[in-house]
Amino acid sequence: MKDYADIESSKLPEYQIDSKIPEGPIADKWTNYKAHQKLVNPANKRNLDVIVVGTGLAGASAASTLAELGFNVYNFCIQDSPRRAHSIAAQGGINAAKDYQNDGDSVYRLFYDTVKGGDFRSREANVYRLAEVSNNIIDQCVQQGVPFAREYGGLLANRSFGGAQVSRTFYAKGQTGQQLLLGAYASLNRQIEKGQVRSFNRREMLDVVIIDGRARGIIVRNLVTGELERYAAHAVVLATGGYGRTFFLSTNAMGCNGSAAIQAFRKGAYLSNLAFTQIHPTCIPVHGEDQSKLTLMSESLRNDGRIWVPKKKEDAEAIRAGKKKPTDIPDEDRDFYLERRYPAFGNLCPRDIASRAAKERCDAGFGVGTGNAVYLDFKYAIERLGADVVRDRYGNLFDMYQMISDDNPYETPMMIFPASHYTMGGIWVDYELQTSVKGLFAIGECNFSDHGANRLGASALMQGLADGYFVLPYTLQNYLSDQIKVSRSTFDTKHPEFDEAEKGVRDRIARLMAIKGTKSPDQIHKRLGHIMWDLVGMGRTLQSLVKAIEELKEVRKEFYTDLRIVGSADDLNTELEKALRLEDFLVMARMMAIDALHRNESCGAHFREEYQTADGEAKRDDEHYMYVSCWKYTGDDEKPILLKEPLKYEAIQVQTRNYKS
Repeated sequence: MKDYADIESSKLPEYQIDSKIPEGPIADKWTNYKAHQKLVNPANKRNLDVIVVGTGLAGASAASTLAELGFNVYNFCIQDSPRRAHSIAAQGGINAAKDYQNDGDSVYRLFYDTVKGGDFRSREANVYRLAEVSNNIIDQCVQQGVPFAREYGGLLANRSFGGAQVSRTFYAKGQTGQQLLLGAYASLNRQIEKGQVRSFNRREMLDVVIIDGRARGIIVRNLVTGELERYAAHAVVLATGGYGRTFFLSTNAMGCNGSAAIQAFRKGAYLSNLAFTQIHPTCIPVHGEDQSKLTLMSESLRNDGRIWVPKKKEDAEAIRAGKKKPTDIPDEDRDFYLERRYPAFGNLCPRDIASRAAKERCDAGFGVGTGNAVYLDFKYAIERLGADVVRDRYGNLFDMYQMISDDNPYETPMMIFPASHYTMGGIWVDYELQTSVKGLFAIGECNFSDHGANRLGASALMQGLADGYFVLPYTLQNYLSDQIKVSRSTFDTKHPEFDEAEKGVRDRIARLMAIKGTKSPDQIHKRLGHIMWDLVGMGRTLQSLVKAIEELKEVRKEFYTDLRIVGSADDLNTELEKALRLEDFLVMARMMAIDALHRNESCGAHFREEYQTADGEAKRDDEHYMYVSCWKYTGDDEKPILLKEPLKYEAIQVQTRNYKS
């Protein structure tokens, strides 16, 4: 490990982490924080500027709420409209502790399920706050007109998601992310119309500008004209999503990237828990080498669908050879392996567990399709409920599956397999959602804060809207309360730091354009993706991680010697966009492998095969790894410095996760 990272400096006083967690009982921390935080009066808010990068659920909710409070907001997105942010692709639902079903839910139970689901590797205070404000989100969205599903009598409906034994997930068919984003987008549009938000579409942030130790602006590239632009503000908020496309194939949109996190990393922000990447168990399997992304099938399908593989290898082999159909296999010859292994939760066990279980069955020779797929079967739900009820609940998901696979899921089981989906790791933030750089905040999936080593289903939308609507509007004021004294002239775009940052971006673009090799960005990215999936994917070992780090050096060498970018830098150029993001993915990939290598334990989605129990479950090492790993940048090819934020649990008894009883 010492060959790849500095793991000793974490003991030095200058590398101690202050997470700013308030004192007092966990149920009172957020209330006490709000009662004692510093505020900004309405007249002063008009003189304070905030940059928000990103327009997904976190970014749109933050920008609209800060503008509603009276701040001047500059909002940026890479899409041609804020409503095309990737939050729109979320399907299944959003969690909240309303307990409308009267089935025993509470704020504490949502908090506990989230910490347990994350395998006790999340910050307790942040998770409790998330559970605490979850109910406010539903009220807010209902008032915005979000068309949540309702029961016959008109009350809001709920369904179950993985890792919970209650029904707390609110949903809008299989389009929950889209409907929530439209609600946030409506709020954002209102503020744009009022002039409180200035919206900049088709802009990509390529650097953060630091002046006197504080984030004071950004450099962006206009993706239509190719021009570089400068923007200054009193604070910068990143809401730029995760880094799941490091694997190339993922459920993320092609435009999703981790570049903003890497720019912040290079300017002093820590990256945390990068080994914690979620592999979603219900995705349409890979079907060819020319595929550019994968398709998610909502976890909500596991409410009524049953997952199985043939019990007999000869049946699995016959199905793979096309000699048998799944409907030819009688019930007694079907292995409902999640129900068998995890009877208390069955098909609704957490994502990391369900994904590894599918991989284990396929590796053992029981996979179907290409051998890397299992069945998700609705025969039993249709028999129990009727096809019309199933169609009402999941119709758009079934239609999407049939369009892609040309199989009718009402008549034959779906085929699914795990795929890269979400990243629990990200930019380190304190309790106030501020990074290690003053004035630079990170919200939503791009930060690390709430999900530990594994995110439960329907919690991503909850976190994004919690951060944007109900957390950042308080904590940002605490930072901005003394910034009214800072004149805009001390950090305007004519400042030398802006000149230096823009020159750095221009030089970087010119360097990549000048390579003139033979490989497209996608070709190199695919090679990177294969390395990451094979060696840093669902199962990792000491040997695979060391091999990955060494092979990444070769990919990096290929990138800087054989990259070919067609077109011009001074115009619309999607190949240049891909190349710039790929350069950042190469840094992220190395950091992911280093983080996974240093953590000699298995926890949640981080599964080191050397560290597992006798029955194949993750084996934590709480004595040595009960901390948040925080990585400090020292150079793209240099050894990063490891810092540690200890995790302390006061309201929860830490124990081995059990989803069997």
